[in-house]
Amino acid sequence: MSEDNLNELIQKKVNFTSELQSLREKIEKGGAETAVEKLVSLKQSLKELERQTLEVQSLSNSVLEAEVRRLEDQIENGVDSEDVPDELDRLLSESEAKIGSAKRELAAKLRAVLAVQRQIDDVPSQSELVQYERRLSELNAQIQGKLQQTRKYYATYNALLEIKEYMLKEMSLLNSISSQFQEAINTTDGRMKLIDSMEGIIRGSQQKLRKVQHGLQEEQKVCDALKEKYFAASAEQRHCYSLLKAFQEECTKNEVLRRSSASNISRD
Repeated sequence: MSEDNLNELIQKKVNFTSELQSLREKIEKGGAETAVEKLVSLKQSLKELERQTLEVQSLSNSVLEAEVRRLEDQIENGVDSEDVPDELDRLLSESEAKIGSAKRELAAKLRAVLAVQRQIDDVPSQSELVQYERRLSELNAQIQGKLQQTRKYYATYNALLEIKEYMLKEMSLLNSISSQFQEAINTTDGRMKLIDSMEGIIRGSQQKLRKVQHGLQEEQKVCDALKEKYFAASAEQRHCYSLLKAFQEECTKNEVLRRSSASNISRD
């Protein structure tokens, strides 16, 4: 009923507006006094009409607010959804759909953020890398020390074993010469055999000397090869130091990016 009154008032307002327009035309043509009097009465009627329009609008708003409060009371009191107007059901459905879509998008973004966060956490920080490097350097130094010590012990053992072998042979030779010298010196054949035996000993000693010299040459070759490897390793070490410096710089950049991403995530 309030809507009918509002439409009626709007129609009256349109009629008054058309009459005002006709009065303006009459004023331009003549009969100004009567037209002015009628214009004043029309203005008063228009003000009254505007007042009635505001009253109708306020009444309509009051009715709508009362209807909204009634629907809210019904919802709070647990009234079945069939009693709620279709428009409210549609709005509720759309709101629930939007909320569900927003939740799904938020969950997807949260999973992506957590995945990136796990990847960032898997990357060791610069302090951890420095600790790993220090520990590996200590282990490498210990291993190298043990290796050098073991090689030294083996070399000493082999040298002492070889000296022992030579000393045993020397003792055996001296004992043989001492036991045969008195018998060999008394006869010519014995002296010849002794000389032949001494020459054989000299040849054997020279053969052993050549063997030892050959071993020395082989060891010298090994030493030269090790020196070349050492020089190559030194060059590689310098290259590794340059790579390590570049890696540390990249770690610093990574740490800065990690802090920046963490601050952005915390702000989000």
